Amino acid sequence: MAIVAQPHAVVRTGRPTGYAGLREGAGRYADAGVYGGFAVFAGVTAGVSGLETHRVWGQIAAVAYGLGALLVLLPAGRRCRGAVAGAVFAGAVLLPLAFLVGTGQAQPEVGVVERSGQHLMEYGTPYLGPAELAESADYTAYNPYLPGMALFGAWGVDARLVFGGVFLAALAGAGVVLRGRVEVRPLVLSAASPLVALPLAVGGDDLPVIGLACLGLALAVRRPGAAGLVLGAAATLKATAWPALAVCLVLVAARRRTDLPVFVGAAAGVVASGVLLPALVDPAGMWANAVRFPLGLADVASPAGSPLPGHLIAGLGPYGHAAAVAALVGAAVAMGIWLVVRPPRSVSDAAMRLAFGLLLAALLMPATRWGYLVYPALLALWARTAGVPHREEAQPCAAV
Repeated sequence: MAIVAQPHAVVRTGRPTGYAGLREGAGRYADAGVYGGFAVFAGVTAGVSGLETHRVWGQIAAVAYGLGALLVLLPAGRRCRGAVAGAVFAGAVLLPLAFLVGTGQAQPEVGVVERSGQHLMEYGTPYLGPAELAESADYTAYNPYLPGMALFGAWGVDARLVFGGVFLAALAGAGVVLRGRVEVRPLVLSAASPLVALPLAVGGDDLPVIGLACLGLALAVRRPGAAGLVLGAAATLKATAWPALAVCLVLVAARRRTDLPVFVGAAAGVVASGVLLPALVDPAGMWANAVRFPLGLADVASPAGSPLPGHLIAGLGPYGHAAAVAALVGAAVAMGIWLVVRPPRSVSDAAMRLAFGLLLAALLMPATRWGYLVYPALLALWARTAGVPHREEAQPCAAV
């Protein structure tokens, strides 16, 4: 509600005026442009993707984004931008997710995680042994993840639901740590964007790693012990979480060295339980699955072959593969030196350093794919919000 001053009275209206009105107008047109861009992306995905799950998502999400762009321009949509965001989330995430789950369609990663979870429950290890892998001769028989990822497939439900639940809960928790509350609309908008909506629907196992990394970085400033537990848990899922552990360690040390033993102790305890202990239980299986296969040294090649620099260099032969690995190691060393010489001192700075390091890793890994770029993209976006002070949100559907 705006208060309009007149000679002898104050008139209360339900429509913002002046600068507030201009800001609201710019906001709704910006929303319409964003949803329109999302619709174009989804449409292109539906038309050119070679994966059936991606085409299904694109067909459904393109309609949802297009309707969102129209709704936000209507009078009711202008007053209820938060409700429009929720509707877009339902159309771009929940609807394709329900369709894909109901028809049994998913990315191969979902089946791998679910099978590894069942194998863990039955045999005490999430990995098939070298002999079983040789008999299978199928890349989906390999489990390239660290042991903790198997827990996402041990619940008897579609692993995508667990991936998405952990990701959203972790981002919401990071918002509470940084601002003292869950900021619903930004969270919904982030989840409704193609960057997140697509992996949520088809089965993105990178999302929980990213969510836990954000939560761990948010906790690092005031609760180093909790940060160690969270990032230690992320480090038991995928090797892509280890850079987050290193960056957070430097952040804690730069801000208060006395907190470092607490952080290291908490993280080391979780990693020892979730990685080292399983490695002692089944060293051959873990080496074959979680080390040789991701590095491209297994008898079966990984289908992760997006034309990024690391993959192109590795494709030049044995020397090319060695050169790609050397470039990856060199980038890791350079990032380590940068962190030591100029350590990050804020959560947003640490998140941006992590985003840059993971961008280099995604570009230089021999077995890489476009999906790995979700790490630097989401972390960079989250870093911007992590450095923004809390502001009260206006009520989306009512004049105040």
